[in-house]
Amino acid sequence: MHTDGPSETPARASERLKRAILGGPKNLQDPGIFHSISLAAFLAWVGLGADGLSSSSYGPQEAAKNLGTHTYLAVFLALATAFTVFIIAAAYSRVIEHFPFGGGGYVVASRLLGPRFGVVSGAALLVDYVLTIATSISSGGDAIFSVLPNGEHWSTFTLIGLPIKLHVELFAVVLLVMLNLRGVKESVRILMPIFVVFLITHAIIIVAGIGLNLGHTAAVVHEVRTGLSNDLHSIGKGALALIFLKAYSMGGGTYTGIEAVSNGLSIMREPRVATGKKTMVYMAVSLAVTAGGIILCYLLLDIHYLDDNHTMNSLLADKIAGGFAFGGLPLGKWFVFVTLASEALLLFVAAQAGFIDGPRVMANMAHDSWFPHRFSALSDRLTMQNGVLLMGGASFVVLLYTKGAVEALVVMYSINVFLTFSLTEVGMLRYWFQHETHVKHPDWKSHIWIHMVGGTLCVTILVITVSEKFKEGGWLTIVATSVLVGLCILIKRHYTGVSARLQRLDSIIEALPTGPAKELPLDKTAATAVLLVGSYSGLGVHSLLTVLKLFPRHFHNVVFMSVGVVDSATFQGVAEVDRVRQQAEDSMKQYVALAQRMGLPADSRVSMGT
Repeated sequence: MHTDGPSETPARASERLKRAILGGPKNLQDPGIFHSISLAAFLAWVGLGADGLSSSSYGPQEAAKNLGTHTYLAVFLALATAFTVFIIAAAYSRVIEHFPFGGGGYVVASRLLGPRFGVVSGAALLVDYVLTIATSISSGGDAIFSVLPNGEHWSTFTLIGLPIKLHVELFAVVLLVMLNLRGVKESVRILMPIFVVFLITHAIIIVAGIGLNLGHTAAVVHEVRTGLSNDLHSIGKGALALIFLKAYSMGGGTYTGIEAVSNGLSIMREPRVATGKKTMVYMAVSLAVTAGGIILCYLLLDIHYLDDNHTMNSLLADKIAGGFAFGGLPLGKWFVFVTLASEALLLFVAAQAGFIDGPRVMANMAHDSWFPHRFSALSDRLTMQNGVLLMGGASFVVLLYTKGAVEALVVMYSINVFLTFSLTEVGMLRYWFQHETHVKHPDWKSHIWIHMVGGTLCVTILVITVSEKFKEGGWLTIVATSVLVGLCILIKRHYTGVSARLQRLDSIIEALPTGPAKELPLDKTAATAVLLVGSYSGLGVHSLLTVLKLFPRHFHNVVFMSVGVVDSATFQGVAEVDRVRQQAEDSMKQYVALAQRMGLPADSRVSMGT
C-alpha cells in the first residue's frame, strides 16, 4: 500500500499532545529564565493570598454562628480577628527574614526544634494543603450551584452514580493540575481576573455596609454596652469568655493560608525577602479588612445564619445591593450575582496555595530524605511535576471519599494549620531566647513579644479546635498526619541505610595511587569506555575499577560523563546554576586525573539538566 509519507508514531503524537496541553520545555541555560518565571509581589499575592482571602467566605460565618444570641460580641470578634491576622503575619515576616530561601513551618521546626519536630510540621503541612485544595474546591462547588438558577436541583443530579456537583469539582482538580504543570506564573495570570473582581465587589460591600450605617453608631454602641452588662450579670465573666473563645476559635479557618508566603518564597522575584514581606503586607491588610469588615457588617445590618442554602455573605450582599435598580435595570441583583460568583470562583483559585506550596514542602522534605528524592526534581517546564501530581491525586481521592461534603472537610481542615503555626512560633521563641541570638541581635526583646502573643493565640485555637471537633471528624486528620509521619520515618531509614552502604565504598579512594597526573593522548581509533558518573566518590571509582577488572587490557581510553542536575534546591538563580556546573566539572577533573595516574588516557564531558 503506497503512502505519501511516514505515519506519525504514537510516541510522537503523545509528545505533541503533551506540548499542546503543557507547553514546550523551558531553556535552563537562559539567563533571564529566573526573572521570567518568578512572581512579583502582586502576582504572589494572587497565587498565595487567595487561600487566605477566600477564607473570608466561610471563616467569619463560622465565628458569627457560634456567638449565638450574643451578637453584640461581633465588635470584639472583628477586632480580635484583625489583630490575629496581623500578629501571625508579623511573625511569619520574621520567618521570611531568617529563612530567606523559603520552607516556612517545616524549615523553622527542623532547624530550631530538631528533625523530629520538622517531620511532624512538614507532614501536617502536606495534609493541610491537600485539605486546602479539597475544601476550597468543594466550597467553590457549593457556592457555584447556589448561585446558578435552579442550582439546588442540579447539584443533586447524579451521573455515573456521583452528583454532578462532584463531577464539576473533580474536573476543577484536573484543570488546576494541568495549569500548574504548565507553570506557576501561567496559572496565576489566568486566575488573576477572578481575584481582582472579588476584591472590588467585597470592598464595595464593606464600605457600603459600614458607611451607610454610620448614623446607627450610637445605637450599636448602646446595644454592645447593654448586652455586655446583662451577660456579665446573668452568666458571668467566665461563661462569657468561653462563648467568645469558642466563636473566635471556630473562625480559625480565617487565618489559614497566611503561612503560604513563607513556604513559597522560592518563587518570589529578587530581592526575595523584600518581595515576600511586601506580599505578606498585602495579604495581611486585605484579609484583616475583609474578614473583620464582614463580621462588623453582620452586626450593623443584623445578619443572622439561616440554613446551609443561604450563606451569611449572600444575605449581606442581598441586603446591601439586592433591591438597587437604575433605569428599570436590576443592577443590584446583577451585582449580588457577580459578588457571589467571584466568591465561588475565588475558592477555586484558593486551591492554588496547595498546588504552589505543597510540592515545595515535599521538595524540602525530599532534600532531607523524609520523602523520595524524585520529589525535589524539576520537569522540563521547571515545575515540581511529581509534587503537583501527588497533591492533585490526593485531593481527588479526598473529594471522592467525602463526596465533596464541605462540613466534613472543614472539620479536618484547620487543625493542622494551627499545629504548624504553633510549632513555628515555639521554634522562633527558642531562637530568640538563645544567648547567641542576644549577641547578634541586641534588639531581640522588640521581636520576641510577637512570637509570644502569636504562639499563645495559635495554641489556644489549636486546643479548642481539637477538643470541639475531635469526635466530629478531627480525629481523621490526626490519624492521617500520624500515618504520613510514620511513612516519612520509614523512607528516612531507607535512605540512611543506602547512604551508609555507599560510604563504605569511599574507603577505596584511600588506596588509590597519588601524585601528579600525566596527561596521555587519546587514541580515537581504540576501544573507549564511557562511564556516567556523579560527584567524585567511592561509587564512581568502584565503577571504573569494575570495568577494568571485567575487561582487562581491552579499553585504551576512558571518557567520564556527568550531568549537573538542577533541582528545586539549586534552582535559585544564575549563580546557583553556575555553581552546580562548576561542581560537576571539578568532579570530572578528579576522575580524569585518577585515570591518568592509572595509565589511561581520559577525557570528560559535562551537561546541565533537570
